[in-house]
Amino acid sequence: MAALTLSGKRVLLGVSAGIAAYKSALITRQLKQAGCEVRVVMTHGAQAFITPMTLQALSGEPVRTSLLDTDAEAGMGHIELARWADVILIAPATADLIARLVHGFADDLLTTLCLASNAPKLIAPAMNQAMWRHPATQRNVATLNADDWQLIGPDAGDQACGDNGPGRMSEPDDIVAALFARLAPPAGAATGKHIVITAGPTREALDPVRYLTKHVLSNKSSGKMGYALAAAALEQGARVTLISGPVALSTPFGAEAVAVESAAEMHAAALRLAPDADVFIGCAAVSDYRAAETAAHKLKKTDNDDTLTLTLIKNPDIISEVAALETAQRPPVVVGFAAETRDVERYAAGKLARKALDMIVANDVSTAGLGFGSDDNAAWLLWRTPSGNTSEHQPPQPKTRLARTVIQRALALLPAPTPTHTKESS
Repeated sequence: MAALTLSGKRVLLGVSAGIAAYKSALITRQLKQAGCEVRVVMTHGAQAFITPMTLQALSGEPVRTSLLDTDAEAGMGHIELARWADVILIAPATADLIARLVHGFADDLLTTLCLASNAPKLIAPAMNQAMWRHPATQRNVATLNADDWQLIGPDAGDQACGDNGPGRMSEPDDIVAALFARLAPPAGAATGKHIVITAGPTREALDPVRYLTKHVLSNKSSGKMGYALAAAALEQGARVTLISGPVALSTPFGAEAVAVESAAEMHAAALRLAPDADVFIGCAAVSDYRAAETAAHKLKKTDNDDTLTLTLIKNPDIISEVAALETAQRPPVVVGFAAETRDVERYAAGKLARKALDMIVANDVSTAGLGFGSDDNAAWLLWRTPSGNTSEHQPPQPKTRLARTVIQRALALLPAPTPTHTKESS
């Protein structure tokens, strides 16, 4: 799937009655993964097929179900909601709802919002094939088109009623892709570029049920920074591959995910993908060591053993090996990360030179509320230029904002395209 991001877009999702309403949960989830703010409005009939609680959990926002909601309407809530939306998407849309929209009804919250909003409107019909083919429905659909509603689908195929034909709601992937196409930003600086990012921790097995992680060395990596970098790269139009250790995060919508556990698996994936990358960012908290031997069976604890002796061996230095790659094409711009507790800029400069990186992002992990596990970060950015190193301090800020800056600085290090010369005719 193409890289999709709708970061910051405010989507009002309308859900009407029909068995396809269950797909609205998948749409909500994908929109959130794409960076949207999502608020859901359900018709009375939709609640017979999927609960407001489900869509509230997925959207992170209260679900509105009634126009006559005393609390919400104390401040003319339906008008506020209509103004809030950057786009209105109705999926599924029944034949009845389509008819009411065509005739300008405002007898429930969803139809009222549609009349009160100037935002772009998309609709994904879902109904029995005979209802879809009926002349009345086709007249109504033609009117919606004339009123600048964008129809998505419907698809043809087997239906819940046992019929086969047109009328099935389009799949969530296709609906979200259509929404992206309607709202797509202009091509970003990374359009046509491939960015590979490592994120999260790695786990090193001791036996079939136990493992070591970087956490043993007090590195509490959550993966948030790496995932924010992936989302920022997608915003710029890049094709993104995210090599991730085990984290409790959803892959940014549109990124290709490569799941790994150990440093060896991450090392293999990085060396396989880096030659095709324009930019490689090593943001993962890779375990420095692994057990020399992995036990075939669970290690047993006995009452006489107060200690356990392990022999550890060093894991490969992934970022250094990527920086040293010699490829048929030009090597990627390589960006590393460093977690420091003092002299951050000085240590970062040393690592930049020692590992032959193009750029490094170094943060002071001794500061409470920044870095590991938090939503905010502060960092020194250092990069190499023909005249020497350049450094820039980024103050405390959300990781999403810092990620955008890192991506912009990394893209600026890409060589300028070679001009194409044409031979003048004589």
